Amino acid sequence: MNESDFQEGLVVVPIEDSLDLHTYRPQDIRDLLEDYLEATYEKGFVEVRIIHGKGSGMLRKRVTKILARHPRVISFRQADTAAGGNWGATIVLLKKQPLGVQAGERSIPSVNPQ
Repeated sequence: MNESDFQEGLVVVPIEDSLDLHTYRPQDIRDLLEDYLEATYEKGFVEVRIIHGKGSGMLRKRVTKILARHPRVISFRQADTAAGGNWGATIVLLKKQPLGVQAGERSIPSVNPQ
């Protein structure tokens, strides 16, 4: 990460198989989740976990609405206990990249955690 990344509002975020939404503002969730799904697809992930918490269920509903429309998503389901279901998490199955496409790094816009 260098100074120009901050000036442009971009930060290289490590792309892992899990995204915890607890620290993000609700208005940032849509863009963050769409960028995350695109980045995980490009990295070659076929399954990821989105941690949204239990709470009132509003964030889970927002997440499932985004997942239902995302072109890279095959399916999604509530995580079982072993996969974080007690925390309030959703498991997402992503489409596989076509053969010959190499996974690469990606920069996604930074959002400010609460």
